[in-house]
This record gives sequence, structure tokens and C-alpha cells, in this order.
Amino acid sequence: MTPSAATAPRSLWLLGPALVAGVAYLDPGNVASNMTAGAQYGYLLVWVVIAGNVMAWLIQYLSAKLGVVTGQSLPEVLGARLKRPWARRAYWLQAELVAMATDLAEVIGGAVALYLLFDVPLLLGGLITGAVSMILLTVQSRRGARPFEFVIIGLMLVITVGFLAGLFLAPPEPAGVVAGLVPRFEGTGSVLLAASILGATIMPHAIYAHSSLARDRFGSAGLPHEEATRTEASRIRRLLTATRWDVSIAMVIAGSVNLGILLLAAANLAGVEGTDSLEGAHAALAAGLGPVVATFFAVGLLASGLASTSVGAYAGAEIMHGLLHVRIPLLARRLVTLIPALAILGLGVDPTLALVLSQVVLSFGIPFALIPLVALTAQRRTLGVWANRAWTTIAGVVASVLLIALNAALLWLVLTGA
Repeated sequence: MTPSAATAPRSLWLLGPALVAGVAYLDPGNVASNMTAGAQYGYLLVWVVIAGNVMAWLIQYLSAKLGVVTGQSLPEVLGARLKRPWARRAYWLQAELVAMATDLAEVIGGAVALYLLFDVPLLLGGLITGAVSMILLTVQSRRGARPFEFVIIGLMLVITVGFLAGLFLAPPEPAGVVAGLVPRFEGTGSVLLAASILGATIMPHAIYAHSSLARDRFGSAGLPHEEATRTEASRIRRLLTATRWDVSIAMVIAGSVNLGILLLAAANLAGVEGTDSLEGAHAALAAGLGPVVATFFAVGLLASGLASTSVGAYAGAEIMHGLLHVRIPLLARRLVTLIPALAILGLGVDPTLALVLSQVVLSFGIPFALIPLVALTAQRRTLGVWANRAWTTIAGVVASVLLIALNAALLWLVLTGA
């Protein structure tokens, strides 16, 4: 066996953390935003999905690199830098609210999927979704990072098949897809949906989680500075190469699924009433493409809710540990964070409205995750010789400015009712 042939399996074994973090890009909020965009505006916002995926690649790579090189998560690094207790608590509070808002959308998505598949009442569906997520978290806490990755990657495959199955029966128009690559808007509504797509794509908890997942898998890679030995430097270089492949594969899968959802709606649901809700989209798919495609969609939605809520709960635990230096048992946290979602389902709040409001809360958290990430990975003090090159930092700053601006636009349009 040649050295390259022997290295390939070892490199493949390094893949996984980005695929787990990438599930955050396939949560029910993404499904709702992309389905609505395709149904209401056809192929108009194809470019937004692609641009968001490119920015997501850079942001997730920076998060993973921080975890690989320092052996710490982003919350842990911030917890060490924020010396004043009140500053750490304030930062934790906003990050915790963001994680809970994310969890809200994911539990509701799972509950809606169970309702669509088995006519399970929403409150009971939320309880089932929470219970299954607790089982998945038990795998992570007792079996370690690798088995948890296998489970989440399996759910990602189900998500992919579930959401893309309809495209094989009713493919989009190539000319429409090409036209959608040209950046443009058509009125305030398309701006709102573009901001919703990006807000649902690049989420703070995925940034916090990815650095933690990389740390869990690889531990401390060694000294990041010039004093690192040749062996340590070689190990870090190998891990970062594998991480780039990991992030690329994860983002290709997530981007393809998100784009596929938009194209499915654009080709088959354009102008159909009621597709701005998950239930309405399911009904429209059943009417237009048949019950099999609609069932695949509902199964994909269920897998999306189960996988993403597990990753969201993991992110929330890491945020608390890193910033407050408090480690509450993961299952206990899961029970507490389920309460808001179950309360909303029990009170009969419209699930679509709850998804929209969760995206608004996520918008508040974007700057607090993006700005520290880009700043820390640009510092030689933090990453030493592995600090960002100038063009990487510039790209990170540009992406951050665009995302913060669009999320600010989303907040303004929602709060003003425009």
C-alpha cells in the first residue's frame, strides 16, 4: 500500500465535526424560509442561497480552526478573555437566549412533522421530539463524539433524501435557475425573505457548536505559536486540511438541500396559496406531486427537527460551560430548554409565527458570534502562526458586515410590519 493510499482512510476518519454542525443549516427554519421564497418569488433568490452558503463555509471553517488550534471552544476563549463576571454573564445571557430560540424552532419543526405524518397533536409531538433528542444527547455524553457524529450524519442523509426526492419527479427549469443567479430583489418582501434565508442559514449556535465539536474530537492540538515543535505543527496542518474538506463536504450537502427546497417550491408551488407555512407546503406538495413526495418531505422535516435540536442543546451546554464555567448535566439542560417550546405548543400559538419570531431572536445574536470569531482568529496572540491571512480576515469582515446588515434589515422590516 502506498503512503497516499494509507493516508486516505486516516484522513477520512478525521471528517465529521462539520457534518454535525452543518445540520444547523438544515433546520426547520431553513425549510420554511426556502420553501416560502421559492413559492412566492420563483427562482429570484437562488443567488441568496448560494451566497449564504459561501459565507457559511468561511465562518464554519474559522470556528473549527479556533477549536483545532487552541483546543478550546469559542465560548471558552471568550470566557477567559472577559475578565469581569458581569460581562461574562451578559454575554452568556444573549447567547443562551439565541440557543433557546433555535431550539424552539427545531422542536416545533419536529412536532409539525409528527403531526403531518401521524396526526400526532403538536404538544405530544414536541414531547416526543424532546425525548428523542435526549436519547441522542445520551449517545454523545456516554459514548463520545464519534458515535454522536454517526447518528447525526445518518439523520442528515435522511434529510437530504426527504427534501430532494421531489426534484427527481419535477425538476426545475434550467433557464430559471440560471436567471436566479443574478443578484436582484423585487420589492420589500423579497428583501425580507433574503434576510430570513441568511438568518436561518448562518446561526450563532452553529458557530459556538463547531468550535466545541472540533475540540471534543481533536483535543488540544499543541502550541499555536512559533514554539510548536515540527511534529505539533505537522499535526495541526493535517487537521486543518481535513477540516477544510470536512467543512466543504458539509456545506455542499447543506447548500444543495437548501437550494433544492427552493427549486422544488419554485418549479411546483409558484403562486400556490398557503405555502408560507410548513403545513401548507406539505399540503401543496401532496396536491401537486402526490402523497409520496409529501411524505418524503415530512420525514425529512422530522429528521431535521430531531438532529438540529440535539445539536442546539449541545451548543447551549457548551455556551454555559465556556462562559460561566458551570457544567450542568446535558439531559437536565435539555429538560429545561424544552419548556418554552412546549409552552408555545400547549398554548396553541401558530407554529409558523413561532418560527418567524425565533428568527428575529437569532438576528440579535449574529454580531455577538461573528465579530469575536473573526477578531480572535485574526490574532497571532490567539492562533500564533495559524492566525488568518489578511485576505481571510478581509473576507470574514465583509461577510460579517453583510450578514449583520441584512439581519438588521430583517429586524426592521419585521418590527415595523413592512
